[in-house]
Amino acid sequence: MKLDHGRLLELNNAHAVELSWLDAARLKKLLACAFFTRSIGDIDAFLLAFDQDADYDNPNFLWFRARYSRFVYVDRIVVAPEARGHGHARRLYADLFDQAARAGHDRIVCEVNAEPPNPASDAFHATLGFAEVGAATLPGGTKTVRYLQRLLS
Repeated sequence: MKLDHGRLLELNNAHAVELSWLDAARLKKLLACAFFTRSIGDIDAFLLAFDQDADYDNPNFLWFRARYSRFVYVDRIVVAPEARGHGHARRLYADLFDQAARAGHDRIVCEVNAEPPNPASDAFHATLGFAEVGAATLPGGTKTVRYLQRLLS
């Protein structure tokens, strides 16, 4: 299925506090080097993830790269407000877990904002079996994150 880049960008940027703002050129670059990209519906939800070999300069991704030789990093997952409560995020993660395992990965990683807080994401990731492996204050000092991992077995 061909992604509607305009809709994906719109959904991403509506949640820029949680995800970070993207312009069209940056989105195109990220999609080109992604390990996993999936959307549901008319981009009611999407997940974008990179493996350890991605050409990606994100400080959270680089934190994991400095610590693990092999991993899949969930850069962003979002569900449109009108599409919530249908299990879309859980289904996207299940697809990611399957593809990562087939590719020989044993670790899925991500970060969740601690400041500003994101309690819904914290609760969701806990139900999927993610556990904290670190924390950091990002450059500029306005955002603090908790680093999480889920081991695949």
